[in-house]
Amino acid sequence: MVDMAAFTPWSALAGGALIGLAVGLFVVANGRIAGISGLLGSLLQRTGEGRGEKLWFLLGIIAAPLVWRAFSAMPTVHFSTAPWLLMVAGLLVGVGTRYGSGCTSGHGVCGLSRLSPRSAVATLCFMAAGFATVFVVRHLYPGA
Repeated sequence: MVDMAAFTPWSALAGGALIGLAVGLFVVANGRIAGISGLLGSLLQRTGEGRGEKLWFLLGIIAAPLVWRAFSAMPTVHFSTAPWLLMVAGLLVGVGTRYGSGCTSGHGVCGLSRLSPRSAVATLCFMAAGFATVFVVRHLYPGA
């Protein structure tokens, strides 16, 4: 649930614009989209082109919250579920990105901006699965 008293539309807009700028620059500089699961997967392979650029891009994603923390307080994160459920959820997301040939950043951010029909279908599928999961966990099985 969004706490509207703490909602900051300007920082959200700036964050979205920076994400768009980053993926746009990545495609211009490298000729391929910035799908995070694909970038990470290609770094885990022994050979590959553009490993340095991919590594720097992923390190930037990790470093960004650390830089933000230097200038502002990070929000408190609290998980109200069992750690094993989080691990199962992470595993299922990983399996889904392999079956869907991409993740939310690859399909949802990059693919939709290129008007890719395949990405539109993938985004609709993972959004529907997310909505269904929240409904089940919150309403049909609230003890999870």
